[in-house]
Amino acid sequence: MYLPPHDPHVDDPMRFKPLFRIHLMERKCATVECMYGHKGPHNGHIQIVKKDEFSTKCNQTDHHRMSGGRQEEFRTWLREEWGRTLEDIFHEHMQELILMKFIYTSQYDNCLTYRRIYLPPSSPDDLIQPGLFKGTYGSHGLEIVMLSFHGKKAKGTKITGDPNIPAGQQTVEIDLAHPLQLPDVENLRDFSELSRIVLEVQEQVRREEQEQQQEEEEHSQQAASQPASPLGGEGAEGEETAAGAEGTNQDKASASQPFVLPMGVISRNEDYPRTCRICFYGTGLIAGHGFTSPERTPGVFVLFDDDRFGFIWLELKSFSLYSRIKVSFQNAQAPSREAFDEMLKNIQSLAT
Repeated sequence: MYLPPHDPHVDDPMRFKPLFRIHLMERKCATVECMYGHKGPHNGHIQIVKKDEFSTKCNQTDHHRMSGGRQEEFRTWLREEWGRTLEDIFHEHMQELILMKFIYTSQYDNCLTYRRIYLPPSSPDDLIQPGLFKGTYGSHGLEIVMLSFHGKKAKGTKITGDPNIPAGQQTVEIDLAHPLQLPDVENLRDFSELSRIVLEVQEQVRREEQEQQQEEEEHSQQAASQPASPLGGEGAEGEETAAGAEGTNQDKASASQPFVLPMGVISRNEDYPRTCRICFYGTGLIAGHGFTSPERTPGVFVLFDDDRFGFIWLELKSFSLYSRIKVSFQNAQAPSREAFDEMLKNIQSLAT
C-alpha cells in the first residue's frame, strides 16, 4: 500500500506498507501471508475474482488486534497515519473526521479487493504531464488525486476518499477554455475581488452552455426536417479555434506572475509557491457526510509549475495544494484512451 506523507507535507515522498506476500513453492504451490497488524506475518488467502481484479483475506484476524483494545489500535493508527497524537489535534471537527476514518478503514482490514488503475495517457497539448498527485483536503488530511486531460477539460479524480467525497468521484474539473486573469497581488488579497471575477466567469460559462444547448436543439430539429448535407468546414474551423486557444494557454503558462492567497482563505500548507503560471475557472465537488447532497461549486485552478497546482474552493474559503507523486509504477499505462476512459467510468460507478 502506498500511503501519502503526513499532513500537510505534500512534497514529502510517499510511504510504503506491505499488505500481503506470496511464497512460491515447488510443484506450482504457493502460500499466502497477511502482513497487516503488528504481530508479524500470518496465514492469508488470495482469490482471483476476474480480469484485473483480485481479493485478499486474512485467516487470522486476531493478529490485527492489540492487547490494549480499540483505544490502543486507534492511537497506533493515528501515529502511523497522521504522525501525531490525538492530544496534538485541538480542532473538535477534525477529531471527529479522523475517528470516522479509523472506524471505516478498520472494518475492512481483514478482506480487501484490488482493481487495476491505469495512469492517464498524455498528449503534447496537455498543460502539464498528467498523473497522480498528493493533495491537502483540510481536516481530512492528504488524499491522492489523478489528473487527466479531456480536450477542453481537465479532471481530478479521487483515488483515495474521505467520509464526504468517496474515492472514484471527480473532485475538481478545470475549464481550460476559460483562463482567469487574476488582479495584482494587493487586490488579490481581497477575497471579494477574487469572488467577483470567478462568479462573472461562472455566469459566462452558464450562458455559453445555454446557447450551445439551444443550438444543438435547433440543429437536431433541422436535421429531422431536412436531408443530410455533406460535411462542411465548420467542424474544422471549430477545431482550429480550439487549437488556437490551447496554444494561447500554453504561451501564458510559460510565463509567471506573483500569487498570494486572499485573506480569509484557509490553507493546511502555508508553504505554497508565491508565483504561478496560469489560472483557470473550475468547479469542485462538495458534499455532506456519506456523500449526501453533492454539488459542484465554483473555484480557481492555479498552475504553479510542472509538478504542483492548487485549487481555491470559493464556497468553502479553502485552498488545496497538490504535488506530483514521483513513484515509477510498472505496467500502469493504459493500452488505449478508450480503456482509460472506461476505467474512470468504472471507478466512479463503484463509488456511487
